[in-house]
Amino acid sequence: MNFDRDYKMLIGGALVDTADALEVANPATGKPFATCPKAGGEHLDQAVAAAQAAFPAWKATPIDERRALLKQAGDLIMANADALASLFTREQGRPTELAKQEIFGAGFWFHSTAALDLPVDVTEDNDQRRVEVHHDPLGVVAGIVPWNFPVLLASWKIAPALLTGNTIVIKPSPFTPLCTLKIGELVADLFPKGVINIITGGDELGPMMTAHKGFAKVSFTGSTATGIKVMQSAAADLKRITLELGGNDAAIVMPDVNPDKVVPQLFTGAFSNSAQICVANKRLYVHDEIYDKVRDGLIELIETAALGDGSEQGTEFGPVQNKLQYDRVMALMADAKAEGLALHHGKDGPNEDGYFVPLTLVDNPPEDSRVVQEEAFGPILPMMRFSDLDEVIERANATEYGLAGAVWSADLEKAQEIAARMETGTVWINQNLQSTPFTPLAGHKKSGFGAENGIYGLREFTQPKSVFIPKSTDSVC
Repeated sequence: MNFDRDYKMLIGGALVDTADALEVANPATGKPFATCPKAGGEHLDQAVAAAQAAFPAWKATPIDERRALLKQAGDLIMANADALASLFTREQGRPTELAKQEIFGAGFWFHSTAALDLPVDVTEDNDQRRVEVHHDPLGVVAGIVPWNFPVLLASWKIAPALLTGNTIVIKPSPFTPLCTLKIGELVADLFPKGVINIITGGDELGPMMTAHKGFAKVSFTGSTATGIKVMQSAAADLKRITLELGGNDAAIVMPDVNPDKVVPQLFTGAFSNSAQICVANKRLYVHDEIYDKVRDGLIELIETAALGDGSEQGTEFGPVQNKLQYDRVMALMADAKAEGLALHHGKDGPNEDGYFVPLTLVDNPPEDSRVVQEEAFGPILPMMRFSDLDEVIERANATEYGLAGAVWSADLEKAQEIAARMETGTVWINQNLQSTPFTPLAGHKKSGFGAENGIYGLREFTQPKSVFIPKSTDSVC
């Protein structure tokens, strides 16, 4: 297989091209380096029809056979990690070694999800009857994947959907479609035809999918604004939905921690993947007693971090993935400068054509500034002082988002008390960015609807069926 060209969609087990092409740019140069198919309505119809046709047999396939195929898919992904990681860096921008971690992570998610089980629940069992709750698949799932973690987040949708007996049509972001298409090529002969379909297109393809009557469910990861539109569209025919949306996640750092130990972890939690992570620390609240030490430590790391083309050795942070997001982050940066806020910048990128944003710390901006109130989704971190615990928890919760948060303290009991008061779906204590295939990720407030991962995520792809079974047939025999 050539990973440098010949990108085709997967529809009904066949590799499909289109007359129209979609250009894919390298964010380190800003220039297109490849093209892939640009699907229209007819291709979407074909993919949905193929998934519908495959559903009855796939639903009837014993779960152990479905498990085995998912594990084989994970093996194929990991066996091709080097080639996929190189391609990933060109389309997404992340340094290649970190890209490889995502490829292996996706393989791991296939393996781990395959090991999950959603057993029949027994709600009653007595002399008269037994009541069982079964978990039936929904049908055809639409999986819409973003550009920040294009391979891993695709696995979060594909693996649980297929394990629970659904078939799926995946749409990667138009900014990062290539690795997903090559994974489709890798598994084309593994799964029965139509069980997994991958189509690519522009921004118009997503709304076409959410409105399509052939889907029973939409699983979407992306912005809150788009998630609202997905929910509105899916409501027309009562599609099930899972939405993993934006966040403006707060980290609270208590005065009893060692700044020298905490600073590198805070840096990673805020700037990994050039801060293009839904659950990254996007607002940092640090107690007055250690504020200066933490700030100075972060500035030192920011100033020495290597920003550049992810394909070049020694690069630690790549560009922002696309021009739209680059412009948004730079607008926030310009607004902070216009407000006269204190900004500490890291190194500039290697060229003016790529979407490079220097790592930036904003020193104690006011709570109502845009850089605090808005999710940047880029490497600009506001860091604020606090002295009163109740007041800082109120500030941390004063947002429409509720995806994740973090607490840093040497007092684990106190940290758990703080975590209990944070209005988020996930709270990390003395750690960052942890996620497992066995633990749900669920947003509160406008950060999402439903859950991904673990048995909670499996349930999102099923509907309960209660079966009442009498212990005697006297009434009919």
